[in-house]
Amino acid sequence: MRSILWSLAIAATMFISGCKSAEYTASGRDVASSSLQTVEAGCATCVFDMQGVSGCKLAVRVGGNAYLVSGSDIDDHGDAHAADGMCLAARTAIVEGEVVGDRFVAKSFEVLPSETDAP
Repeated sequence: MRSILWSLAIAATMFISGCKSAEYTASGRDVASSSLQTVEAGCATCVFDMQGVSGCKLAVRVGGNAYLVSGSDIDDHGDAHAADGMCLAARTAIVEGEVVGDRFVAKSFEVLPSETDAP
């Protein structure tokens, strides 16, 4: 009897520790991941046309959805209205963070050089 209870306790512990709390898109991709990932970054209004957002604010597209960014600002990455700015086109960024509710909370945010920055 003891060995059965012990086995059930171990199985329950393994099952619970194997569970993961995350958001998934229709494709099944985990969008709440906190690992480094490559995303599209740009202006929420000018590039991603996010409804209910006024003014130029930093946003990213993760798992097919656009999210406003907390932890980094559009002005942290150069002039948003310059020829290569994030109000004119989406830029590629390497980010670390997670989706929390309707925002992407960034731990790190690096916008890669645009094609116009190449020598």
